[in-house]
Amino acid sequence: MSSRFFLRTLIGAIAGLACYSASAQEIAPAQDVPESMASPVSQVSADLAGGETPGSPALTREDVDAWLDGFMPYAIAQGDIVGAQVTVVKDGEILTSRGFGYADLENGVPVDGYKTLFRPGSISKLFTWIAVMQQVEQGRIDLDEDVNAYLDFKIPDAFGAPVTMRNIMTHTAGFQEKFKNLLVGSPELLTSLEDSLKSSPPPLRIYPPGETPAYSNYASALAGYIVQRVSGELFEAYVEKHIFQPLNMDNATFVQPLPAKFEHHMSKGYKAASDGKAQYYELIAMSPAGALAADGESMGRFMIGLLAENPAVLKPETWERMYNTIDDLTPPLNAMALGFWELDKGDLTVRGHAGDTNFFHSDLNVIPEKNAGIYVTVNSMGKTGGTLRFAVTSGFEERYFPEASVAVGPRLNTAKEHGAMLEGVYESSRTITTTFAAVVRYLSQSKIAMNEDGDLVYDLLGTPAVWREVEPFVWRHTAGYERLAAKLNDAGEVEYVTFEPVSPAMLLLPAPMSRNSVVWTPMLAGALFALLATLITWPVRAIVRSRYKTRFAVAGREAAAYRFVRIGIVLVFAFLIAWALVLQQLFANLTGLTDAFTLQLRVTQSTQVLLYLAAAVAAWNVSVVWRSGQSLFAKLWSLVIFLALVVIVLFSGLNGLLSWGTNF
Repeated sequence: MSSRFFLRTLIGAIAGLACYSASAQEIAPAQDVPESMASPVSQVSADLAGGETPGSPALTREDVDAWLDGFMPYAIAQGDIVGAQVTVVKDGEILTSRGFGYADLENGVPVDGYKTLFRPGSISKLFTWIAVMQQVEQGRIDLDEDVNAYLDFKIPDAFGAPVTMRNIMTHTAGFQEKFKNLLVGSPELLTSLEDSLKSSPPPLRIYPPGETPAYSNYASALAGYIVQRVSGELFEAYVEKHIFQPLNMDNATFVQPLPAKFEHHMSKGYKAASDGKAQYYELIAMSPAGALAADGESMGRFMIGLLAENPAVLKPETWERMYNTIDDLTPPLNAMALGFWELDKGDLTVRGHAGDTNFFHSDLNVIPEKNAGIYVTVNSMGKTGGTLRFAVTSGFEERYFPEASVAVGPRLNTAKEHGAMLEGVYESSRTITTTFAAVVRYLSQSKIAMNEDGDLVYDLLGTPAVWREVEPFVWRHTAGYERLAAKLNDAGEVEYVTFEPVSPAMLLLPAPMSRNSVVWTPMLAGALFALLATLITWPVRAIVRSRYKTRFAVAGREAAAYRFVRIGIVLVFAFLIAWALVLQQLFANLTGLTDAFTLQLRVTQSTQVLLYLAAAVAAWNVSVVWRSGQSLFAKLWSLVIFLALVVIVLFSGLNGLLSWGTNF
């Protein structure tokens, strides 16, 4: 049982609520699977590619349309997805832009491949990075200057080095993740970019700048705010004037709420087709990180501009700098260019970015040497919304460009030796270490295992995948193009593991013993079982005594201790229920994590007093019972109760549940 599954089950059992639904990024416990088992990405992309050889079909409108028509309607139906849009460009023109399913399910409005607007999420960041580089060209921003030189508030010093724009563009600024005020659901809650950055910055930098990839929405928004300050133009207006207009992106905007002229063509967002309920228009205060709305035609024109290295947007040498300045922290895996993700597949050079909101999930890939690109977006998670977009982009590249498909290669003789070194529990570098949200770090732990062949077993986007060592400490996904690699420290211990496609922006770090789920999950299970058993037997024993007219076996202080320790256990479960409700809110709806959420959080934080009181009573109970003439079992059980409370207090403290912070 994984720590994630255990805690999700616990929360559900206590609060009567599901903690959170599975997403494309969740990692289930590793288990042995047949080598032929593929991830959603690689298996579907293989189906799409049709097993093509070097005699691959020509990239033409007719072939792409036939290819998409043969797959997309089936895929969105099976994936419980309401609507999708796929745009393909080649040689300076939009080859095709197709709509599938519905933009408005209730009113039966189909997706138009050219005119329907979707929310590309973090693909928005590419516009932010281009804006930054425009200011670099004009001498207003230096990539290696302390960003405090451009701000009207201060990023606190940490690790003896400042944060630079280069750090921000390569996601190595060292910020921890941020949830609060990331998304809001109504215009009255939307704050300005300036206010959102100043009011609740991440409370702590957790890595030295330039060393550890840790994707950061806050840092990306900070870059947009710097553009706003040095240019003297609001970010949304700046992008409209200096990027959208030169690229003829007529139906694209960062403005929020959505301007009225776009409303008629805006796709609704959904949880799933089976749910069928249109959701709210998501508002993102840190707009440079993900607020874009754009139609398929505009995204096609954007890709054409990227491939043509449009001189009206950036100088040719600046485009080359963005594409080819690789922050190679995780060799030989794909890494970060300046703002663009290196997404090479086999021998095919690819640059791009993916993006997610609650309801929209997108991927954009451009292939400079082929002068081609593809953009895929869906308007619901459904069952496969998180992975389908990647399957389509990968399938496109494997179908039309044979160099994207490279044989896995033979297994090294060192596979079992090196695989054994990697086995264990890991946590993401993209995390929160302070406040209650630090518990997400524990919930998100994942496990790398090894099968009897010496191959690693580790999930790829939610599905078990097998990885074969093909170079020393480099593994290939046996059913795909992705690679996994490990770096060792000077003592020969694993420093980190990472894998494609997330290697540009995230590492897997070995979980320390103090919060390793292999250690803590059974301890928590045992502690909760002991407390629950104690609580359940309390009324049962009272009923038995009443039925058989027997007296309570203890009196005085012993009787008081007996009753008080059980009341204390009730208080422990009150503490757990309160946190279950907070975590349910955290995982179910990011738009609810505004300042209004602070009251619920404060009330929940105050319940830690109940936990302390219960622990004190349990300690007193041990003293009373061991000084009494009660049975050895009663004495030992009093210790069990106390130790169970100690486990829960320690776990809560190590994972932020005893924090009083509200900036998360």
